[in-house]
Amino acid sequence: MSSESDAPVLMPAKRRVAHLAMLAGAVGIVILAYANVGLALEGSVPAGMLTYGAGLGGLVLIAYLVLAKWAPWADPLILPLVTLVNGLGLVMIYRIEEAGGNDASAATQLFWTAAGIVMFSGTLIALRDHRMLQRLTYTAGALGLLLLIAPLLPFIGHENFGARIWINIAGFTLQPAEFAKLALAIFFAGYLVAKRDVLALAGRRLLFIDLPRVRDLGPVLITWGISVGILVLQRDLGTSLLMFGLFVMMIYVATQRTSWVLIGLLLFVGGAAIAGMIFSHVGDRFDVWLDASNPIYYDRTFGGSAQLMGGLFGMGTGGILGTGLGQGHPNSIPLSFSDFIFAATGEELGLTGLMALLLVYGLIVQRGMRTALAARDPFSKLLAGGLSFVLAWQVFIIVGGVTRLIPLTGLVTPFMSQGGSALLANWILIALLVRMSDSARRPPPQAIQDEGLTQVFSR
Repeated sequence: MSSESDAPVLMPAKRRVAHLAMLAGAVGIVILAYANVGLALEGSVPAGMLTYGAGLGGLVLIAYLVLAKWAPWADPLILPLVTLVNGLGLVMIYRIEEAGGNDASAATQLFWTAAGIVMFSGTLIALRDHRMLQRLTYTAGALGLLLLIAPLLPFIGHENFGARIWINIAGFTLQPAEFAKLALAIFFAGYLVAKRDVLALAGRRLLFIDLPRVRDLGPVLITWGISVGILVLQRDLGTSLLMFGLFVMMIYVATQRTSWVLIGLLLFVGGAAIAGMIFSHVGDRFDVWLDASNPIYYDRTFGGSAQLMGGLFGMGTGGILGTGLGQGHPNSIPLSFSDFIFAATGEELGLTGLMALLLVYGLIVQRGMRTALAARDPFSKLLAGGLSFVLAWQVFIIVGGVTRLIPLTGLVTPFMSQGGSALLANWILIALLVRMSDSARRPPPQAIQDEGLTQVFSR
């Protein structure tokens, strides 16, 4: 039974106006970008500009109304920033579709965006108190593990582009790892809140680092084993790196022990190196990364360097300011609507546009981290920090792979790449951050009452 203080409290009028203005600005930028593409390609505004603009605007308005009703004190920047990135992704997919990308579909992406916003709204309405998730710690862990191994199961497991990371149920294809990251973040947060005092105990000291006790290495070794198993059996370096990095980051935040980070780094690098020597499909990833221009690797069906080199040449062609929206050649980059949408964006918006895009991602992560700092209980701090890190880490992994900073993985650019699984999961992630932000920023009941009286008397 909820208390009176837990009931929704209307957002102050000034905050409502500012929030709506930022959302309108984000949608306006997307519509202008859409018009720019049409003018560059055909010399006229696209016929569907108003339809897409009204569709995106209507969806965002629904999200705003739900947020204003059920999470009125949430951070007002998160939704506009996510809307901007999602909208620019729609524009780029439309542009790639017009360039001849047969698998790109802006209409399909708009549908999945609508489904994502429905999931966002439903999560906010159904989850009134995120702290109840702590009671589902081990249930979330079991669900996350099941989702990770689902692609290996017979009949429903599906291999695509050399990686077994998909499941096919009743004609619908789903990438379960996108949802597993949410379940595992909840599990890690609940588990570490309960065990952080034990995991923070120091064992022997090596040089300037206090190592953990040997008996406490079990959780890290289990997580490491699962991540290496994903790398070897599913050929999915991205999910392996994402999951293990998430756990190491959260255990460091919970214990403040640098030794956990060093142990995690050594375990993952060592495991990946050994797997690369034993299993050829793992080693190929590193060979392509180290020698991408070698013709031996260029024409391979799966994991070849043609995609990587095409993306690098595209971004090089864009230079500092880019060729301009609608004036590049994104169809020359394989999977430019999915894995390599960041490279296609770099060709047309240039280094300047990519830096602006990364700045928007950085702001979303920063607002999530502010939520973690403002949270009033340890579980919320760990969960908000973990979810923010998942988003930042995923952006780093895909951008690092596209720019050849690290080996290329199978992850997609959040909110931009075409695909339903990623959009749905990431909109749920944003809903969880918004819910925790509302709880952290909500003033005490007495302060709300005093503010209301002040507004009445000021009239």
